[in-house]
Amino acid sequence: MAESGTMSALIQTESGFAAALPPSIPERLDPYLSFQTISTPTAGRGHVVVRVTMAPVNPSDLAFVIGAYGRPREAGVPAGFEGVGEVVASGGGALANRLVGKRVSFYAGASGSWAEYAVADAKACIPLRSDVRDEDGAALLVNPFSAWAMFDLVRREGAKAFVMTAAASQLCKLLTVLAASHGLRPISLVRRDEHIEPLRAMGAVHVLNTEAPDFTESLVEAIREERPRVLLDSLSGPTAGAVFAAMGRRSRWVVYGGLALEPARLPDPGELIFRGKRVEGFWLTSWIGEASIVRLARASRRVQGLFADGTWHTDVVATVRLADALDQLPTLLARANHGKVMLTP
Repeated sequence: MAESGTMSALIQTESGFAAALPPSIPERLDPYLSFQTISTPTAGRGHVVVRVTMAPVNPSDLAFVIGAYGRPREAGVPAGFEGVGEVVASGGGALANRLVGKRVSFYAGASGSWAEYAVADAKACIPLRSDVRDEDGAALLVNPFSAWAMFDLVRREGAKAFVMTAAASQLCKLLTVLAASHGLRPISLVRRDEHIEPLRAMGAVHVLNTEAPDFTESLVEAIREERPRVLLDSLSGPTAGAVFAAMGRRSRWVVYGGLALEPARLPDPGELIFRGKRVEGFWLTSWIGEASIVRLARASRRVQGLFADGTWHTDVVATVRLADALDQLPTLLARANHGKVMLTP
């Protein structure tokens, strides 16, 4: 723990939800965050304090700090959902006590990961193998666990093909590689031609630019050829609605984000009633909460193994100190998506 009892952190300055939704990548972050020195947090029973080594900037983090996430903000509390670091203190309890001194990937609770120290539920900490890099451990939960859970969903559905929006995202890249290695055939939707060849090299069978003049025709042809049954959607906008309308009977539209910040057109009721289509949400927090300890342990082993053997790799485009984040993040995040921005104390 810090001898002074204080730490540096990026603190939320607003509480609750935004009255009106700002852009998903704001031009400035200082209306929402402030770099401050605050008291080092303490852990309650069943929780631990983690000395943070590195924490990613995810779309869900940004949605949260601007007030567009599924749970309200709390002013005065550090932001950041996940990270990697060493457990330096336990609030009590057998599991929390066993984690002291271990390097863990963690999901932050009452005090977030964009700080020198964070608080996490011991059940939301994953002890890391020595051959897993900090960059991979920092972003182990939100994207890799989501990719694993969605891969499992597609596999259980029994179809060989599926559709992904925002396919150039880190999550979708992980899912593309995993799916291709198991014989599944991703149909990947992007907004820039520069993403097409890299995704094909990872195993995407079809990569379609939604801004291309022939997108609709190409989509219909790909769906006719591959017969996908699942749409994995992080946009939830008009394009996703059009894609789902083109899909066949018993298709599932699984929404895990709202990056489009536009309303999606829901299917005609007849599609749901007579063709057996479904629209549903996916939230990793719920998936983890509903999973058994055995299932989570198995997922942890598989996910870490994929990083350790090189099947998966976290692309990092920049590493930024907390003190410089308010100045540098808006510019970095406004660029084309080629990987994660990581924050360090």
